[in-house]
Amino acid sequence: MPLAIFDLDNTLIAGDSDHGWGEFLAAHNMVDAAYYKRMNDHFYQDYQNGKLDMSAYLEFSLAPLAKLDPSALTKLHAQFMVDVIEPMWLPKAEQLLQQHRDNSDTLMVITSTNRFVVEPICKKLGIDYLIATELEQHNNRYTGNVSGIPSYKEGKVTRLISWLAQTDLNMDGSSFYSDSINDLPLLEIVEHPVAVDPCDQLRAVATERSWRIISLRD
Repeated sequence: MPLAIFDLDNTLIAGDSDHGWGEFLAAHNMVDAAYYKRMNDHFYQDYQNGKLDMSAYLEFSLAPLAKLDPSALTKLHAQFMVDVIEPMWLPKAEQLLQQHRDNSDTLMVITSTNRFVVEPICKKLGIDYLIATELEQHNNRYTGNVSGIPSYKEGKVTRLISWLAQTDLNMDGSSFYSDSINDLPLLEIVEHPVAVDPCDQLRAVATERSWRIISLRD
């Protein structure tokens, strides 16, 4: 059962769930809206440029989770799914996932976005295996800190290798779909790298290396 691995943001959905969550919080006045939107946009631009300071971004983006109790977060996320994620839905992404299911592949999402934001999205996509940035909790509340290694850039490879060591799966026949140059480390170790609606930097690399390039938005 070969691994079919997918990035989530701007790959399986037509937008960035982490950035969208920040905009959602600002729109609902759960944060200082003007400041939060400005910084959220700044970090997102750094991410797109492949220059994100992940530690600084996580300190910024996880702080609101520590201030809200679990029941409030659950209600907010349910509304977030309706207001923000549903408009990002891609029928072609669901078709691609089904093709891999029909081939008896093992489906997995590996994303740098934190588990709180992405787990409900992956469940809606019908994907059981998820590697995401894990969040520290104390007394059933988020602390605002990260648990373990963030699944970002080389961290995606590290986390995947650790996960594989606990299973009977391997990288034989593996594929990875992504839009971002930040995912180059993982794209380089799978057998079938696929650039999905790629950023300019990834498109250039994919073209040079004759990697498959597809669109799920056409």
